[in-house]
Amino acid sequence: MTESSATPSAAPEASSTSVSIEEYEALNARLTEAEAAASTARDAQLRAMAELDNVRKRAEREIDSARKFGTERVLGDLLAINDSLELGIKAAGSPEATAASIGEGMTLTHGQLLKFFEKHGISILDPAGQPFNPDLHEAVSAVPSTDVAPNHVISVLQKGYRLHERLLRPAMVIVAKAP
Repeated sequence: MTESSATPSAAPEASSTSVSIEEYEALNARLTEAEAAASTARDAQLRAMAELDNVRKRAEREIDSARKFGTERVLGDLLAINDSLELGIKAAGSPEATAASIGEGMTLTHGQLLKFFEKHGISILDPAGQPFNPDLHEAVSAVPSTDVAPNHVISVLQKGYRLHERLLRPAMVIVAKAP
């Protein structure tokens, strides 16, 4: 009986771990569905990574193009000023040229340049008579003056320029000091 007592205890254990065919097929179907979902997710991930790589490459090309051709519009506007200067130089060599006509041509060309500055956000700093501002002005010297208040600009040696709010070049000035 010892054999028979060992056999019955082994049989229930085997039957509790056995899986029916229906359960097996259901588990196999779930496994197939999970594998398909994983494959679809992996495919979507690869597509997203490829799209991200394409966006990165496109952005690099656009940045490179902007570096190369970003100043194209500005330089195109400068060409008209260059043309005026060349015409002025050519006219100055003409026997009919007078100082007045050359001066008039220079004035017109200067006007074109000022319009160019305005169009592209460049403002001129001409601080004559204004208080000295070390952020915008470069003092070349300080001269005693009774006519101008101390620490004010007496004269401008070279105008300054700003691009929007950024200083391109400070104005070179002579500043008044107390006598």
